[in-house]
This record gives sequence, structure tokens and C-alpha cells, in this order.
Amino acid sequence: MTFRLVLVSPAFSRSLREARFDDGAPLEPAGLAAARAAAPGLHAADRYLASPTARCRETATALGVAAHDTAELAALDVGRWRGRTLAEVGAAEPEAVGAWLTDPAAAPHGGEPVRALCARATAWLAAATEDAGRTLAVVEPEIVRALVLRALDAPESAFWRIDVPPLTATELTGRSGRWNLRAGRPLTP
Repeated sequence: MTFRLVLVSPAFSRSLREARFDDGAPLEPAGLAAARAAAPGLHAADRYLASPTARCRETATALGVAAHDTAELAALDVGRWRGRTLAEVGAAEPEAVGAWLTDPAAAPHGGEPVRALCARATAWLAAATEDAGRTLAVVEPEIVRALVLRALDAPESAFWRIDVPPLTATELTGRSGRWNLRAGRPLTP
């Protein structure tokens, strides 16, 4: 039984433009318009899911899909860094940022380590594959990264080396734990 998963990254928001740890800000008008324009580029799916963040829910709506919030696909919890820019945190806590970017088990922000996010995403994927067919999920870039690592059996240390641009599709197709990856397809009409 083949499972097809299309992971769509959210449209552009102020948080992304400012390199800010997500603060729940809505999509910018240009990001919303880009998502609406990209809607015709989507293939139909049997299931539609979303990370429970404002920008993922808004992107799904703009793409014309009624996605169900899925807690297991939530963004990385960055604890007390939420809402701050990477530059601000880097200036105030350079050692903490360095540890966070190099050690998947580190959580100097008091939130979730990358390792825990990867385990959560991998567990979700294992359970989701019980349903054949196509699933489209609008998810935060870190969920895409975690699932790409799983598909490639890559180490967690490679997490930050995967770029996930806004409004791109990453596709995983597989069965019996073997995955094929198609990465970074722009959503275009």
C-alpha cells in the first residue's frame, strides 16, 4: 500500500521576513495573494492537514483546502525565544544559539529540542502511513526538515542544513518504511 504525502510550506509572513521566531502573526497580504494564486497548482488529496499555527491555517485556507489542525505537526516550541528575532537572541545569548544550532538535544530556550521534534514527526509519519492514498499537509518548515531527515535516514545534525522556501511542496512517497523524496517544487498555477 503506497502512501503519498505532500508537505506544503506556509506563505510569507512578517515573522519570516524579520527572521523572527514565530509569534502567531498572520500572513502578509503578498503572502496571502501568492497562496491564492498557487491554489490551482495543487493536486487533490484524500486528507488535508495543517500545523496548528496561524500562518499554516491561513495558507491552507488561501489554497482552498479545509485542513484539520494536527497537534503532532505543530511547530518547534522555542520557549522563551518565541516572538524574538534570531539577531536579538544571538546578541543576548550567543552560546545558547550556538548550542541550539549544533546539538539536536539542546533546548536552551526552555522549549522543545530538535531531537524531540524529529521523534514526534517520525511517530506521526509511521501512524499516518496506515492510510493509503494522498495526504496534503500545510506545515511549518521544521516539520518538513524533520520528515526529510527521516525519509533519507539522515542524522539530526543535518536539520538546519535543509532550506524550505515559502509555498513549496515536498513530496514523500513510500511503503514498508522506504521513502522517495521530491523536494522544493514551487506551487505555481
